[in-house]
Amino acid sequence: MKVRKTELADMDQRVRAAFINALGGFKSLVLIGTKSADGQPNLAVFSSLFHIGANPPLFGIIVRPDKSDRHTFENIQATGQFSVNHVTEEFFEKAHQTSARYPREISEFDAVGLTPEHWDGYSAPLVMESQVKWMAECREIHDLKINGTHMVIAEIVEVSVPNDCVSTDGWVDLEKAGTVTVSGLDSYHVTSQLARLSYAKPDQPLKKL
Repeated sequence: MKVRKTELADMDQRVRAAFINALGGFKSLVLIGTKSADGQPNLAVFSSLFHIGANPPLFGIIVRPDKSDRHTFENIQATGQFSVNHVTEEFFEKAHQTSARYPREISEFDAVGLTPEHWDGYSAPLVMESQVKWMAECREIHDLKINGTHMVIAEIVEVSVPNDCVSTDGWVDLEKAGTVTVSGLDSYHVTSQLARLSYAKPDQPLKKL
């Protein structure tokens, strides 16, 4: 199947969205927890998280255009902080349900049956059921003129990972932690590791770690 630019433009909007979203392959699946300036909690599923750097520990998320209320983005703008929570097989359906357009006064935690967790010094709620999670503080917001999206760049300020999922070299075993991933808009997956490989050098063969 080969699809030209003009054929992409002629696709049904939802078909095109599903098709293009799937092309990027498997993506990070997280729940973003925020709280409004007046204390209303919010929880939303995201698959646009990407790594930026380790020192300082930076990552980014993409927020879609403002065609409807974007409670997560508005809360990040208002408070400057949010939580990031990995999703596991035990609650991936609840995570998916947070994408429904609940009214601002409805907490997605209550609506889907997940438990808010609070860490000292932060107002944003985390997901108690999540095994890998962290608190983040917004550092920059860039408005992307090409399609009206917003790129939020944030710094990890506190993180929680099960002790038995972190190796001595810093590698995090996400399979052991139960993290699931997503492809496209609605297809959820567990993973199976092939191997960890040694640092690549031009004059040395690769080794399995």
